[in-house]
Order: sequence, then structure tokens, then C-alpha cells
Amino acid sequence: MNGGDSNSMENERACSGKQGKGKRLWKKVKYQLVEYHSLPGYLRDNEYILGHYRSEWPMKQVLLSIFTIHNETLNVWTHLIGFFIFLALTIYTAMKVPKVVDLNSLQHFPDMLKKPDLHRLQSELLTCLPSMLDLHKLREEISSWHIKELLYNCLPERFSSSNHTNHSVKEDLANIIAPLMIRPITRWPFFAFLGGAMFCLLASSICHLLSCHSERIAYIMLRLDYAGIAALISTSFYPPVYYSFMCYPFFCNLYLGFITVLGIATILVSLLPVFQNPEFRTIRASLFFGMGLSGAGPILHKLYLFWGEPEVFHTTGYEILMGALYGIGALVYATRIPERWMPGKFDIAGHSHQLFHILVVAGAYAHYRAGLVYLRWRDLRGC
Repeated sequence: MNGGDSNSMENERACSGKQGKGKRLWKKVKYQLVEYHSLPGYLRDNEYILGHYRSEWPMKQVLLSIFTIHNETLNVWTHLIGFFIFLALTIYTAMKVPKVVDLNSLQHFPDMLKKPDLHRLQSELLTCLPSMLDLHKLREEISSWHIKELLYNCLPERFSSSNHTNHSVKEDLANIIAPLMIRPITRWPFFAFLGGAMFCLLASSICHLLSCHSERIAYIMLRLDYAGIAALISTSFYPPVYYSFMCYPFFCNLYLGFITVLGIATILVSLLPVFQNPEFRTIRASLFFGMGLSGAGPILHKLYLFWGEPEVFHTTGYEILMGALYGIGALVYATRIPERWMPGKFDIAGHSHQLFHILVVAGAYAHYRAGLVYLRWRDLRGC
């Protein structure tokens, strides 16, 4: 009796052990990466990436997969790292860029304006210029030429020595400081672009991480991803349009209104369920490419208005670089190069979507550099 009970207990433990091993094995098999032909229809997007797919995993495993290797790992991290880069740039911009004129535009006076002399100059100008209340009235009542003249007369005589040009240092300093007194330049278009870039990068990263969970989550995430792309393209127009045409309100409002409406329309079109089908890949890329191409009008108009000013050529160069990076990225995305040439060889690293992500981050950074030039130009020039 006891011997039978003992054998029975041993058999139960053996069965229990086998079941435990079976469950552990099932978990390993269940959360294994699968091949393209095993995917449900909604996850089939690129037939040239043959393996290493996650398919309908529970949310916990999906979230933890950010730290594992699969064919979406680099898609997630390229834009997640890009998000943190632009978050750091936003913080830097908020803290440092308002001082960009004070620090950079005075660098061609290195011998005349050391740090102690800047504080001394500030005290001398505050003593000579009207009080802040009178200065506020001054902005409304007299022209920029009069303010420059007032500044010129207030600047100490030690700045009267000539520099390498035909202008005196006093005149150059007056030209730099006067626009800041007349019309401080707003920063909101620049921060709108930075916000659009961060939203796009974060939405893309989340989309690539979570879309494998279920068809409903994939649908929501793709809509979010398309909205992020449209937001990035639309807000990229804000700094060049606003700072180029801030003195021409009609054209400023026209261009800003046009790109805003176009961005909203693109988001609405992208909400259509049919828009996410793989056969519409080229149409998706063309739609976003067309949005970017519409920026050619404001750029040509800017060149016509300000031809000959170095800042205009500088910013246009950055914008051409940005457009080239975005355009190449859209072309790579639409043609699925290089994986279409060697299916299965670029499943983990090097496929078209990863290259597209890197080019987007590079293009957005080129636009950030252009924005800094716009701010410095308008801070110094005014209208």
C-alpha cells in the first residue's frame, strides 16, 4: 500500500515535472520569432524581409522586446534615440538660444568686448538710455533709425576706433542692439518645429514597438505614425516661412495657412483603413513627398526678396540638404532598397526602413541648424 502510494506520488511528480518543462518550452516556442509566411495579413508589409518577426505577442512581452533582437529593434531605437537628441536640443534652445545674439554676434569684437566689458557696457547703456517705461514708449513713437542714432550716441568713445571695414565699432554695435530693442523676435515657430520633430520620432518608435500586439493596436499605431510624419513636415515650414515673411504678414499667413491645411488633410486621408495596405506604399511616400515639395514656393520667394544676403543663402543650403535627405529617405522607403536585391540578408540590420529613419533624423537636424541661422538673422536685422 505504502509502496503503491510512493510510486503514485513519484509518477505525479514526474508528470508535473514534464508539464512544467512543457509549459516553459511552450513559452519559448510561443514567443519565438516567426517568418514572413507565418504572419497574419495585417503584419505583412515587406515581403523582402523574410524572418525575425514578432507576431501577436502579449503586451508585456511586446514591451520587453525593446531590449531584444528582432527585425524592428533598430526601427525602434533609431527614432527613440532621435527623440532624445531633439529633446536635448529643445532644452538647449530654451536655455541658450535667446542669448545667441549677445554671444555670437559680438564675437568679431574679441579685443574690445571681453566678458567684464560686456557688463560694463550694459551699465553704461542703462545709465544713458531712457527708463524702461520711456523706452517702451520710444519703440512705438520713433523709427529704428532714431533708436540706432540714440544707441550710437550712448555708446562710449572707446568704441570709436575703426575696425577692418569702413564702419566704426560704435556703428556696428548700434546696428546689432537696435533691432532687439525695437522688436524682440518670437521663438514659437522654432519650438513648433522642435515639438513636431519630437512627436514624429516618438510616435514612430512606439508604432514599431507595439504594432505586433494585435490588429487593433497596429491600426491605431499606424495612424499615429502617419500623423507624426505629417506633423514633422508641416511644422518644418514654420521657422522658414515665419522668419522669412514676418515683415510681409499676407504672405506669412498665406504660406503658414496652406501648409497647416495640407498637413491636416494628409492626416485625415491617412485615417482611411485602405491607406495602410502594402500596395499603397508608393502613394503614401508620394503624398508625404508632395507635402515637402510644396516648400519650394516659399524658398524661391524668400530668395527673390532677400537675394544677396548671406544668411538667405546659408539657410537655403540647409533646406536643400534637408529636402535631399528626406527625399532620399522617401525613395528608399518606397523602393525597399537594399532588401529587395537580397531578400533575407537585411532582416535584422540595414533594411530600407532603418535607413529611412536615419535620414529623417539627419534631415531634421539640418533644419534645426537652419533655424538657428534664421533666429540670429532676424534678431540682428529686425524688419
